[in-house]
Amino acid sequence: MQLRVLAIGKLRDSRLEGVCDEYVKRSRSLLPIERVACRSAADQERLAGQDGAPVIVLDERGEQLDTAALAALLGSMRSAGRRRVDFLIGDAHGYDDAARARADRVLALSRLTLPHRLAQLLLCEQLYRVGTVLAGHPYHHA
Repeated sequence: MQLRVLAIGKLRDSRLEGVCDEYVKRSRSLLPIERVACRSAADQERLAGQDGAPVIVLDERGEQLDTAALAALLGSMRSAGRRRVDFLIGDAHGYDDAARARADRVLALSRLTLPHRLAQLLLCEQLYRVGTVLAGHPYHHA
């Protein structure tokens, strides 16, 4: 199963880009991550959910899961034959009610308001961590 991160805008910080790239690289053999920089919300909406992929919107008002619960969610999607899951990260203004309603799931990385660039880094790390949990790798310390 492939995990696709559709984020509005580019990171514009080579340090954040480098750390995200490192988690993407580490994830290749576990749960491959593809990062896509979308130019606008319309561009993101056009790409999200292609081929029936579930869409997970990240929003501070969403459900908070711990790493084990996120691993269980993605593991069940993989077991159900899902080939890809799309994670959406908005711009600085986040998502409106209509965008959240269209999503299959709305999750929060934190109740804190995070800059969308930092959210992308946190998501990449968590997706890598989920891959290690599902593979039985000792990276995650429960």
